[in-house]
Amino acid sequence: MNLFDVYPLYNITPVKALDCTITDEKGVEYLDLYGGHGVISIGHTQPNYVAKLKNQLDNIGFYSNAIQNPLQVELAEKLGKLSGLEDYTLFLCSSGAEANENALKLASFHNNKSRVIAFDNSFHGRTSAAVAVTDNKKIVAPINAQQIVTFLPLNNIELVENELKKGDISSVIIEGIQGVGGLDQGTTEFFQALEKLCEAYDVVLILDEVQSGYGRSGKFFAHQHHNIKADIICLAKGMGNGFPIGGILISPKFTASYGLLGTTFGGNHLACAAGIAVLDVIESEKLMDNVNDVYAYFLEAIKQVPEVIQVKGRGLMLGVEFDFDVSTLRKKMIIDKHIFTGNANNKNLLRILPPLTISKKEINTFIIALKEALAELK
Repeated sequence: MNLFDVYPLYNITPVKALDCTITDEKGVEYLDLYGGHGVISIGHTQPNYVAKLKNQLDNIGFYSNAIQNPLQVELAEKLGKLSGLEDYTLFLCSSGAEANENALKLASFHNNKSRVIAFDNSFHGRTSAAVAVTDNKKIVAPINAQQIVTFLPLNNIELVENELKKGDISSVIIEGIQGVGGLDQGTTEFFQALEKLCEAYDVVLILDEVQSGYGRSGKFFAHQHHNIKADIICLAKGMGNGFPIGGILISPKFTASYGLLGTTFGGNHLACAAGIAVLDVIESEKLMDNVNDVYAYFLEAIKQVPEVIQVKGRGLMLGVEFDFDVSTLRKKMIIDKHIFTGNANNKNLLRILPPLTISKKEINTFIIALKEALAELK
């Protein structure tokens, strides 16, 4: 049997990783400035994380949600404390797409409406409703297109209100910072107006923080830079540092009932152990402080590269934009300079999503390599 061929692959086979370094089967080391789509939050094979998972596996790795699992309670308490949202409740699942699916479903249950507002260049996942609210027709199958979704440009609050006035909007879903779309984000004015309008029209405000959450922006959630509160917040990627885990944080306005939401693997013992370890390390190593420190350093260091038009995003969720398609540059950075970066729908953008443990020294390594690569391409 062969694999279903849906991924274009680089000819690199990682076999080992530590913090921000990946080693392939030939012993070649790569600087990881992409973290596997921003999944690696506390560094590859972080010792406390590894120990926590090994210890949990020696005891119990999985059972269903039909039994007591104190690890879920511990995870919820720590997540509430570190995020500053202790009055919210937590539903656990296994991925970002599943988190967004449950958020959209819960919103529709809440107000008995179905139409959703999403935004141009958004990405929310590849499953049924999540892909329907994703602005990419290439990955939306006819069965997904049955969902009723209206796409609007970011930062045009008048267009949002025009749709809300029609009375059939269930929810507005928006990324704290757009990921795949190209690191665009709403302004503070836009986010604050959106919060007020959703409240006025009985519409659920869903913040997709799957990629922009867990300290990546310099605050625990990117939308917290705008001093707003969401009704539902969706989590995943950095939540487990590579172990599959996702969830939604649910504001007090929602009432739970048995059977309303459900999952087989969500909140299993191993996943919770991973989630707890991540939160412990973020707190004990003050990783959000490191994010802000390295971000400020990056903004100054990148000025050494005159070809860069602008840096988009915030914290360690960044897009370095040029005035040309960067696909050849990105390939050269990986193959010749041994540095992983990402791409986006904006073909002129290098996406930077390193572990939150990244140091200024490693930023210097990137800047030097980027300057060399650009010179060589000329």
